[in-house]
Amino acid sequence: MENHTHLTLAGGIIGGLVGGILFGIVMFMMGMMPMIAMMIGSESVVIGGILHLIISALTGALFVLAFAKRVHGLSSATMYGAIYGVIWWVLGALIIMPVILGMGVQFASMFDQMRLMSLMGHLVFGVVLAITALKVSK
Repeated sequence: MENHTHLTLAGGIIGGLVGGILFGIVMFMMGMMPMIAMMIGSESVVIGGILHLIISALTGALFVLAFAKRVHGLSSATMYGAIYGVIWWVLGALIIMPVILGMGVQFASMFDQMRLMSLMGHLVFGVVLAITALKVSK
């Protein structure tokens, strides 16, 4: 049964950071942090990690702004978190980051192994973000 918790901006930021840390661990193990850092002209793993967490926190805040009126409990948080993860996979991994890095939009290769792993990471990120935001906002 759904409860009627209202998401807070702080909950979204914390949720984004928790989801970002989990996703970031996987990205670090896959050697992706230098690519994240390249978006701002660096190749540092540390800079990539910091940028990833900043993006995660901002994305968490945006989740609350976009879905606060729709998320009322665990099932709606899970559903909208998954949807949000897919949205950011398309926007971030297939459009924004590749364009910034001069690779162009990546729809043609959206189902290769690396991008499918990215999709799974974004799904987990979105669900963890939403559930954490819900729990923190209580």
